[in-house]
Amino acid sequence: MTRDEAFEFLDRTARGIAEMFGSSCETLVHDFNVPGHPILSIYNGQVSGRTVGDTTAIMGIDLAIDDDAMVTDLVNMSATTPDGHKTKSSTFHLIGDGYNLALGINFDYTPLAAANRVLVDLMSTQSDLQSALWQDQDSRQLASLFERCLAAVGKPVTAMDKNDRLQMVALLEQHNAFSFRKSVPYVSKNLGVSRYTVYKYLSEVTGRPMTEQD
Repeated sequence: MTRDEAFEFLDRTARGIAEMFGSSCETLVHDFNVPGHPILSIYNGQVSGRTVGDTTAIMGIDLAIDDDAMVTDLVNMSATTPDGHKTKSSTFHLIGDGYNLALGINFDYTPLAAANRVLVDLMSTQSDLQSALWQDQDSRQLASLFERCLAAVGKPVTAMDKNDRLQMVALLEQHNAFSFRKSVPYVSKNLGVSRYTVYKYLSEVTGRPMTEQD
């Protein structure tokens, strides 16, 4: 493939990609065999404000490029234009006898980033309405069992000693309260003790080894 054929192919590809993805997608062809790698053709140049002949990178920087970058494809890199637009940038080299041309693709996603922030704000919630309005069936039954056992002990939780709490756990166990999902965390919270302590009490009243199942 000659240089002219390579340029024709890349230019055609650049034009097609720009048409396909619209005005937010800048495409261009660089000549990397010439100092400054000037732009040979560009479509949707309003993204970066560059035109044919420019030697600045999309960030507005006009410096010598690293030797590896002169021949290496760079895919899906982030770059910010001088006026603050956020882009996804890729460069693909086509190297042949006496030429090194490159296709550049820069997609400006600044409007999408702004829209995403709005969507995140719109979709943000404080909590689940159903959970706020109604407890699930297990929670209601567990709460009812806890209140019944508390009444049987005859003391408020704040006045209980260890023996009272052991009695409470024993009553809950007798009523199969610990068969409910998340029962140990519930009892732990409402008795004002750690989950470890609830498991320890269970082990004492049942004689079974202490295991954490909730």
